[in-house]
Amino acid sequence: MRISGGGRCNVTHACFDPGEMVGYYPRGHKELLGPFHSFLCGDMMAWLSGHGVETKIEEDGRVFPASDRSQSIVGCFMELTNRYGIALKTQCGVEGLSAQNNGWSLKTTQGNFQAKNVLIATGSSPATWKMIATLGHGIIDPVPSLFTFNIRHPLLDGLLGISVPLSKVNIPEMGHAQAGPLLITHWGLSGPAILKLSAWAARELAAKNYHFSININWIDKAYEDVLQHFIEGKKETGKRKLISTPQFGLPKRLWQRMISLLKLEEANFADLSQQQMHELTGYLCACALQVKGKSTFKDEFVTCGGVDTKEINFKTMESKKFPGLYFAGEVINIDALTGGFNFQAAWTEAFVAAKALTEKA
Repeated sequence: MRISGGGRCNVTHACFDPGEMVGYYPRGHKELLGPFHSFLCGDMMAWLSGHGVETKIEEDGRVFPASDRSQSIVGCFMELTNRYGIALKTQCGVEGLSAQNNGWSLKTTQGNFQAKNVLIATGSSPATWKMIATLGHGIIDPVPSLFTFNIRHPLLDGLLGISVPLSKVNIPEMGHAQAGPLLITHWGLSGPAILKLSAWAARELAAKNYHFSININWIDKAYEDVLQHFIEGKKETGKRKLISTPQFGLPKRLWQRMISLLKLEEANFADLSQQQMHELTGYLCACALQVKGKSTFKDEFVTCGGVDTKEINFKTMESKKFPGLYFAGEVINIDALTGGFNFQAAWTEAFVAAKALTEKA
């Protein structure tokens, strides 16, 4: 939580319709629909307000504490933990979990503990997944879900920091496509369009060892419309030099790089041949680049994988195989796009589990 949102804690996302909200979850959208009717972002914001933490909604829908400090959220949880006398045991690693006498036995580095119910909310923990698998639960092998694309290409070299406001990126062989802002980095491409694409295609990209081809439409416009634009431009702006006249709002340096790679530095619009217009249109609307690897997004790391959702009752978050065993958070095979959605899934699942445990007590 401390590092989320650049240290501000992107606590949830301002989406108040459960049906719309589940659309941000590549894995878990069907399972979360019911729970989201019980506890969604508005409920989380109201809960925080009721415990002294006001929140704010930013223009892109992300929700942060009004203080812009993640410590506000952490401090709220810690204060309530102390108020209700909840004991926290740090440096107490769980080494084993076994069903025993209508309850559970936990073997830890600080001795053994007995519990009637156990809630596992450990996030992406390979050791925990191994322990759960030993019990007999199905675990979907985890792979990264939010990451950027490593690309080495003359088009991108030296253009670190340049962004385009609306692009469309697709992976032809997989049929995945996403639209949104695009950012050129020192290792390749990032930005919302890439991150969304990485999430929806996470498993297929892992199977390819992150070596695949993408097509970029830098301006998210139809090929035929762009070609027609250049045909008309030969008449209307014929005497203008291409390299000094960026089109479609494309950043000047990116436009100039395209013109340079096509060896059109000295050309005017009127000089463009039919083939050259097609080549330039192709660069703008169907730019093929090879991806050779991935990079983690900032300091955050999200995986798809974990406890098989088919083995969990999402009305209670209890295991269908082991009564008294509950799950919440990223330990489950559920993940979302960046923007507060993964946190909201965790809050919702924890609420549903806590309610079920209260009614069971």
